[in-house]
Amino acid sequence: MVALGYRHDRVAALAGAAVLVGALTMLAGLVAAPGPWTEGYVSEAGTTGMPLAVAYRCGLVGLALGVALLGRVLGRDSRPVATLLGLAAVLAGTSGVVPCTSGCPLPPYEPTTVADVSHTVASVIGMVLLAGAMALVALSAPFGPVLRRLATTAVAIIVPLGAALGLTMLLAGRGPLSAGLERAALVVAVSWLVGTSIAAAMIRRTRPAPGPGSRAIVGG
Repeated sequence: MVALGYRHDRVAALAGAAVLVGALTMLAGLVAAPGPWTEGYVSEAGTTGMPLAVAYRCGLVGLALGVALLGRVLGRDSRPVATLLGLAAVLAGTSGVVPCTSGCPLPPYEPTTVADVSHTVASVIGMVLLAGAMALVALSAPFGPVLRRLATTAVAIIVPLGAALGLTMLLAGRGPLSAGLERAALVVAVSWLVGTSIAAAMIRRTRPAPGPGSRAIVGG
């Protein structure tokens, strides 16, 4: 007999693995790009002509899959969190499928294209939704102290980082400051996704076994 809810630890573990592998693949694409990997927008690693452009995009799509899987796990305790993570996953996947052009130019400082704007809008809104999911987890008692502390820490860091990045992109455009802020925000986002996946998997795994009257299915 296998409890229906007890497969979620595996889904949580898979979510964390997908995010981590996706992020590392993106990092490989970023490091392989010409010039210092700490300069420019991260998305430039996925533009046409970059050494590992396809790998970078695939990594982003894989990361999006991990976000969607985590949404499924956390959705047991909060449907709004699942919705926000699901939408964030769709937008992250869109960013991977619709890359920006060389240099990822953005208005009003550089001539841009529909693909550039679409990619950027999807990326920005996706990060906003992810931060919203963090905030909901932090404020929702059903998630327990561990997940709430992780979310509280992450949202306390990513909100000011995101605000500073948005203002920098609007007021100064592409440059060293925007590059550093973007990378810092992404590190926080990936750390929260992986950490929450691990914590969720551990919590599900250590819960007591269901009683005789709980919902169950016959195992294979």
